[in-house]
Amino acid sequence: MRRYIPYCLVLAAFWPAVVSAQEKTDDFLKGLLLSQASPFLRRVLDKPDSFRYQLIYTRIDRDRHNRPHFHDYHYRVNRLEYFNPASTVKMPLAFLALEKIYDLARYGIDRNTPMLTDSAYSGQTPVRSDTSAADGQPSVAQYIRKIFLVSDNDAYCRLYEFLGQEKINRRLWQLGYPDIRITRRFVPMTEDENRHTNPIRFVRDGKTLYSQAAAYSPLAFDFSRQVLLGNAHYDRHDSLIHQPMDFTRHNNFPLEDARQMLQSVLFPQAVPATRRFHLSPDDYHFLYRYMSEYPRESGHPRYDTAEYFDGYTKFFLFKAGRQSIPSYIRVFNKPGWAYGFLTDIAYIADFEHHVEFMLTGTIYVNSDGVLNDDKYDFDTIGYPFFKEAGDIIYRYELGRKRKHLPDLKDFQLAYDDLTR
Repeated sequence: MRRYIPYCLVLAAFWPAVVSAQEKTDDFLKGLLLSQASPFLRRVLDKPDSFRYQLIYTRIDRDRHNRPHFHDYHYRVNRLEYFNPASTVKMPLAFLALEKIYDLARYGIDRNTPMLTDSAYSGQTPVRSDTSAADGQPSVAQYIRKIFLVSDNDAYCRLYEFLGQEKINRRLWQLGYPDIRITRRFVPMTEDENRHTNPIRFVRDGKTLYSQAAAYSPLAFDFSRQVLLGNAHYDRHDSLIHQPMDFTRHNNFPLEDARQMLQSVLFPQAVPATRRFHLSPDDYHFLYRYMSEYPRESGHPRYDTAEYFDGYTKFFLFKAGRQSIPSYIRVFNKPGWAYGFLTDIAYIADFEHHVEFMLTGTIYVNSDGVLNDDKYDFDTIGYPFFKEAGDIIYRYELGRKRKHLPDLKDFQLAYDDLTR
């Protein structure tokens, strides 16, 4: 049996005239990449219809007060050219979960308070313990650790249940992201089952501090634009269907929104207050740590570093060939990989050379055109694409003159506490 992963189905939209009209490309970024591209990278860049790549390079310049100023350069960026966001949608749920915990503090709850998940509808499963945690208890903090360290799917599902489908989307729309759509967990469920979320309790020392009833989302989504991709696909019963896969009702997370959202958390003072998540200074520090920590540095959970190597979730620069990461560089990011699509949302800091920049990108690498068959060109095309594009931008940043060198101390963290 093939492994069925319903959240990772890729698709293409058959509205080329609209797509073309919405595309953003800046000559600077296109010229920089093409001028330094290897024959491999040029072959990829020369086939945008096949690889459906999009890239955003964000240059960051500091003023004399160390305040950051951002300038985005685009290459084939298009809000209407769908890509499957896969695990990148875990990032906004992590932010929203901390925001909700912040609001629940009046009940004596924090992100480490044990969170017990019950079940009340078809397809739902309970959670009573978490053997990966130091205390053996599930918590929002532990789910977020696992999301950023290794992109854990179950952790995402549990935060989805904690937040509820309706409140996830309404809050993201309120924050200025009307095109984001998060409609499903990462387990096989019907659309109706994904609208229902579990009852949840926060407990300490046998006492229930807060109970959250099961919820139903009546939210109306705009599914008017049909989105299809591929020549064929395997369905959830492992049957080959000789038709494109329909992603019209799946998760959606435009690349520009992903970049803006990462900036809003890493540089909250650089975005309007109405676009910031409600987080405490300690929440920000917590996120910075786990967005940049390597699996080998984690005490709880502990990971097999043969599988979860340092660059496991660091697509730009380091994933391809298990590239070693210099000690003076940290990548704060959230990637996603699914059904031929690779995506990464990253901020890269080089503390030795006083370099910082953001890179956000996606690419589709599915040469056989069959979806849900677990046969994709990640290792041969996808990861090398991210590495080389990242290398070109990094070399440019190393040589770029800055009027004011950045003070990056806010992102220089300690990762040696293995007792948590």
